[in-house]
Amino acid sequence: MKKWNMIIDIDKCEDCNNCFLACKDEHVDNDFLPYSISQPRHGQRWMDITTKERGQCPVIDVANFPMPCMHCDNAPCMRKAKDNAVYKMDNGIVVIDPAKAKGQKEIVSSCPYGAIWWNEEQKVAQKCSLCAHLLNEGWKEPRCVQACPTGSLRIVKCEDAQMTELVAQEQLEVFHPEYKTQPRVYYKNLYRYLKCFIAGSVAYTHQSIVDCAEGAKVALFKDARMIGECVTDNYGDFKFDRLEENSGLYKIEVSYKDFARKSLEVNLTVSKNAGIIMV
Repeated sequence: MKKWNMIIDIDKCEDCNNCFLACKDEHVDNDFLPYSISQPRHGQRWMDITTKERGQCPVIDVANFPMPCMHCDNAPCMRKAKDNAVYKMDNGIVVIDPAKAKGQKEIVSSCPYGAIWWNEEQKVAQKCSLCAHLLNEGWKEPRCVQACPTGSLRIVKCEDAQMTELVAQEQLEVFHPEYKTQPRVYYKNLYRYLKCFIAGSVAYTHQSIVDCAEGAKVALFKDARMIGECVTDNYGDFKFDRLEENSGLYKIEVSYKDFARKSLEVNLTVSKNAGIIMV
């Protein structure tokens, strides 16, 4: 059976919050039983966007991370809830039944992603329903996807085998796979939010003038093994990304024309700008 999946491209998110506002527009002061009741005007963020800044001036990378409910196939909230108050529809959407979930505040803390919110006035747990009331009426996408101006959010309804192929083709990832929740929200370019980089510039002196070393070869070593290689651009800049935080000592080795090779050690904790390397 075809099921709904969401794809979020970190590269394309500009933190405009159109998705968040569209969600509010749809769900504040509106009940869509049996899928949801009115979302509070303030406090809850069914599409929550957080921002991470990597690096140091002048080499900075900013990534925005939109996070809805993950609509997990192995959802902890479903196991925690009593009386089938949280259930998964055949189309893959996880729903909190607003009537059955009354008073079950423990549903909120069961989500390892923090994607479930507590409505104190109504005494019920709430979250993104993927606009189930619209999709089940024939809409092609939920309001958040409809409102996204950059195409950062996409929705795909397909068989699981097709989704597996799409994951491989587009190099998609899930957030916190170690949770083993089998989410139906996939991310593209997630490394910009989760991983580190080492960047820098190569320059040389010619007739007392400092210039950018375009075309310099830069190699990155870890434990005496080369793990990456690149060529500097016309500004002499280089960058190695997708590295792990707190991963220890790396060595950068630079070669440029007839200049002597230069090397530099970097102890990587968070993303780091190694500065200008003079050859």
